[in-house]
Amino acid sequence: MSRIGNRILTIPEGVEVTTSENSVTVKGPKGELSTELHKGIHVTVEGNQLTVTRENDSVKNFHGTVNANINNMIEGVTKGFEKGLEILGVGYRFQAKGNKLVVTAGYSHPVEVDVPAGITIDVPSNTELTIKGIDKRLVGEFAANIRKIRQPEPYKGKGIRYKDEVVRRKEGKKAA
Repeated sequence: MSRIGNRILTIPEGVEVTTSENSVTVKGPKGELSTELHKGIHVTVEGNQLTVTRENDSVKNFHGTVNANINNMIEGVTKGFEKGLEILGVGYRFQAKGNKLVVTAGYSHPVEVDVPAGITIDVPSNTELTIKGIDKRLVGEFAANIRKIRQPEPYKGKGIRYKDEVVRRKEGKKAA
C-alpha cells in the first residue's frame, strides 16, 4: 500500500489544475507546468482536493511518484524552488553574463554554461550563486551540473558545493 500515493493533495487559492486522459497541467501565479501520466494512473480533482489512484498493482511503482511530482508542481507554481551554491578556492568565482554563467574554477580557461529556459540565476557575490525556478527537477539538475564542474575535494575543501553541504575532510600526509 502506497502511503504517499494515497495522500490527498489540497490545491491552494490561485492555482488551477486541469487533467486530461494522460497528462496533468498546473497553472499558478509563477507559471505553468505539465507532466505526462503513466498508463494505469488516474488523477481526479474535486473542489480543491486532488487524488491519485491506480488501476491495479502493476503500476504500484508509479503511484507515489506521480503524487509527489504533482505536489512539487503545485508548490513550484506557488512558491518556486531555490538552490544555493558556493565556491571555495583561490581565484574561484561565479560571474553572470547575460544568459550565461561563467565559472572560474582552477582550469586553464573559464567554463561557460548556458542557463536553461525557466531558470534564473542570482550572483550576490562572486563566490555565491542562487538558482531559482518553478520546476524542482530542472533546478536540481542545473545545480548538480554546475557542481560537477569542480566537485569539492576532501583535503582542502576546494570546489563547488551546495550551501548546506558538509564536506568530510581527510587528514593529509604526516611529516615523518
